[in-house]
Amino acid sequence: MPTVYNWQIGREMEYPYAENRPDRQWGAVFDLNKCIACQTCTLSCKTTWTHGEGQEHMFWNNVESKPYGAHPLGWDQEILDRLGVQEWGSDGVYDGDTIWEANDVDWEETSPTEEHVANEGHVASYMPDDADWAHPNLGEDEPAGEAFAGDTHIEGEEHPMWFFYLPRVCNHCTYAGCAGSCPVQAIYKRQEDGIVLIDEESCQAQLQCVQACPYKKSVFNQAKGNSQKCVGCYPKVEQGLVPQCFENCLGKIRQHGWVNPPEEADPTNPIDYLVHEAEVALPLYPQLGLEPNVYYIPPINVPDDYLFQMFGPGVEEAKETYRRARDGRADQRKLRGLLHLMGSTEWRIEEFEVTEDQAIGYDADGRTVAKVPMEEPRAERPKFEQGVDAYRLDVT
Repeated sequence: MPTVYNWQIGREMEYPYAENRPDRQWGAVFDLNKCIACQTCTLSCKTTWTHGEGQEHMFWNNVESKPYGAHPLGWDQEILDRLGVQEWGSDGVYDGDTIWEANDVDWEETSPTEEHVANEGHVASYMPDDADWAHPNLGEDEPAGEAFAGDTHIEGEEHPMWFFYLPRVCNHCTYAGCAGSCPVQAIYKRQEDGIVLIDEESCQAQLQCVQACPYKKSVFNQAKGNSQKCVGCYPKVEQGLVPQCFENCLGKIRQHGWVNPPEEADPTNPIDYLVHEAEVALPLYPQLGLEPNVYYIPPINVPDDYLFQMFGPGVEEAKETYRRARDGRADQRKLRGLLHLMGSTEWRIEEFEVTEDQAIGYDADGRTVAKVPMEEPRAERPKFEQGVDAYRLDVT
């Protein structure tokens, strides 16, 4: 089997196809410190893409409460258990097996379906059942954890419990599990933007993409008899717009754009800046080996051990950098400005700058598509208004 370089795990790994990166790669960053689980993203996607027959159980965009929520039920725990021991070296290199290397399966000789018969514990044989898809909000808002020193708005207090919201879409992985497992090559990665799509006419309903995608974002439509998945809102992307779930995000936690490998990173590109320059955005379960292209700014109130398993090395540093930007530290002013730009426009921001008083976003043609102030205007009114003989409860 060919070997490819996966920069997220810091080494070469096995993959069924030779390395062939697209001309540019669809990418995204989600700020988990701002997600409020309003599910507006989920509804906007559902009403746009998955409201048809056979799609009742499909949520191409979903929001999970961690640590207990998951859709399909228990998907991440199941995958991590099957993957086995996941060890990272002190140099940031992943020393464990990826899904392509686990269980000593030769992907060129053995399909996941055949391996499923021989070894039901194989990482690429996990098939959620109907009940697993039926409870998209199970575990929502359930907290966990013992008392630990938390970064709360109440100085000096302990934060005894924690949970956070994890919005998920297809990662449009560089080394996609769905594409790598499809026996009829009905799944492909677009060269122009790296979006992973299913050719539904070529799909023969062998379900290997559903099994092999560890994030469980390829879903079978029983009514149509083929698999379906998030399409990255490519009709909007082609017009320079952000995907539907990004545009409708009330918490303004999402930034869409292009992501480059580290050696090609452009510090004026918002996604590259967050991922490579500020190093505040991390991939979800990089140890799986798919090089996912959706990145997350870790929640600062969650224990590091849990986040390390989820996002790999760099969690502590990312949280500290985010805190400094949030607190207005001068060394993270550029990051603070970019965080203000998130969700500020329906247009894709491909370049940004931070001036003395505002952050500015530009499209591919250099046209200004967003301007936000670095500091919100503030006015303070008298607590007692003599003209109406009344007290104000909110003076700002």
